[in-house]
Amino acid sequence: MLGTVRPRGLWRDPDFLKLWTGQTVSQMGSWISRIALPLTAVLILGASPFQMGLLSGADAAAVLVFGLIAGAWADRLRRRPILIGADLGRLVLLGTVPLASAWHRLSMGHLYLVAAASSILTVFFDVSYQTYLPSLVTREHIVEGNSKLTLTQSLAEVVAPGLTGVLVQWITAPMAILFDAFSFFCSALSIWLIRKPEPLPERAPQPHIGREIAEGLSESWRDPILRALLQRTATASFFMVFIGALYMVFAIRELGLSAALLGAIISVGGACSLGGALAAERLVLRFGLGRILIGSAIVAGTGSLLIPLAHGPAGVCAAFLAVAQLFDVAWPVYNINELSLRQSIAPPQLLGRVNSAMHLLFRGLLPLGSLAGGILAQGIGMRLTMFAGSIGFLLSTLWLVFSPIRRLRQLPGLV
Repeated sequence: MLGTVRPRGLWRDPDFLKLWTGQTVSQMGSWISRIALPLTAVLILGASPFQMGLLSGADAAAVLVFGLIAGAWADRLRRRPILIGADLGRLVLLGTVPLASAWHRLSMGHLYLVAAASSILTVFFDVSYQTYLPSLVTREHIVEGNSKLTLTQSLAEVVAPGLTGVLVQWITAPMAILFDAFSFFCSALSIWLIRKPEPLPERAPQPHIGREIAEGLSESWRDPILRALLQRTATASFFMVFIGALYMVFAIRELGLSAALLGAIISVGGACSLGGALAAERLVLRFGLGRILIGSAIVAGTGSLLIPLAHGPAGVCAAFLAVAQLFDVAWPVYNINELSLRQSIAPPQLLGRVNSAMHLLFRGLLPLGSLAGGILAQGIGMRLTMFAGSIGFLLSTLWLVFSPIRRLRQLPGLV
């Protein structure tokens, strides 16, 4: 029984291990597509900086329409069927890219469509998945569960970029995406194999999705901790995409790096993320939750400033980018504790909608940031645009500094 599991007992929880195994495979595939999809646009279709901004924006634009609906669904329906359906849908969508490339029918319009449609399914998956975990494990194991799942993401970041660089040069970028399509089948199968019964979420007597969405937004804004997390997420997501949307084209065209070298550089960040995921719980025990959230946000923002500083021969530029990747140690530390804090303080019957509000601001503002970054890059150049994004990303930490979060020592409700 979960209630009798000792600390670190998720190693003995077969249902959690099924979820974890599926996500390990899925995260590996998702990292391949995260790199191979923009490389397909750059290397196969010759995309411009503006088109790269549009591609990054298309990945998030659908969240503006479907983000809050996903949260309402996660609060009124069982989450496992949503998770399985989202995985199978992404399998089909990503499978169309290598097919279209093989038939010489691939276009930027096709990539925009795949990015937008898979984004819809991703937000349904992510919101439901973050809402499902607290019903799968006990409260005292929430941080452990989030840490293990984030550890998987970091491990994928270590292995997948280098593998992707080799695959892109060996079988081309579109064919590399086929690996991600298969990974979603593995994820769907692992979730289907989970045997712990999932309780049906509480339903309103006469559910009205508009009122449900408004209730979740109200709760997210009324609570001062949730509000600070929302404000930081909104600001950070708008500015960090200035960097993310231009990173590939900046590294390949302006700095002259190869796809294989770029993959190896990104793997450095994955190794550092792995260390951050392993240390997240211990850091909070040592320094306190509030200090770690604020400190990790500052470290991540500082590292982003190094990217536009890269200049000179390809080897020197690679060194700049590799050092910037060292700061990725902060990303899992922040993400694990931010998500655990959100899961701990949001009312269970509203958790799906609170999660979706966070996704709306994170992913929904990405298209605006991508469009702004693309336009700015056309006017002042990629380097200055990335500097502006880095400064804005770093300053987003102020929302946390001037909030009750800075005084937190541990998750509310834990002794």
